[in-house]
Amino acid sequence: MIRTRTSRLSPPLLLTLLVVLLYAAAAPAHAAGYRYWSFWERGADGAWTYATQGPATARPDDGAVHGYRFAVSADSGDAARPRQAPDFAAVCAGTPAKEGTKRVAVVVDFGVPAHAPGGEAPPAARTACAQVRPDATGAEALAAVAPPLRYNSQALLCAIAGYPKQGCGEQVDAAEAGAEAEPTPDASATPPSPEEAASGAEGGPSVGLFAGLAAVVALGAAAVFRARARRRRP
Repeated sequence: MIRTRTSRLSPPLLLTLLVVLLYAAAAPAHAAGYRYWSFWERGADGAWTYATQGPATARPDDGAVHGYRFAVSADSGDAARPRQAPDFAAVCAGTPAKEGTKRVAVVVDFGVPAHAPGGEAPPAARTACAQVRPDATGAEALAAVAPPLRYNSQALLCAIAGYPKQGCGEQVDAAEAGAEAEPTPDASATPPSPEEAASGAEGGPSVGLFAGLAAVVALGAAAVFRARARRRRP
């Protein structure tokens, strides 16, 4: 009897293709993001907290610290914090208290060149102490120390100190914007927990993924070995 041999991929090649497909499936997609100014408040613990309301409605108390950061972010969950987190005394030490006013420390981080609109370069970060009337909003405190501000028709803050010159919350490809280049260490930033690090929270393949791929390779190699052993038996 004549046996016909069909063309087929060898087990090792099939195994390699499986590993490649698994890795490709686990690779993060290029998420769309938005280029905008985010608004932050410095808590009692010294850490930045994403504000739950806009600067136009926030009415800070005397001694508050507000932060603004320009960056490309997908949402508030991954928004970039201001890279400096000075306390109130560090910013307002040279501005004595005055009756009938309040002082608000303002931190403005214009971001990194990779996140700047085409043809623009971010100015250096700045801090200033705004001395405003007691009922002033965060937006009024910001306008007192970093004019001009620009808003769109929906009252979204588009520019601080004239930066950027155009655009407002436009959608961009986060991958094209690029990673932040050598950000200034921020003592208030929370490092990823061991669980986040193990799950690949920083954007790369996780340790668990590589462990899974190793297991697939080991099981596939064992299967190939057994198949070859059976063929060699009389």
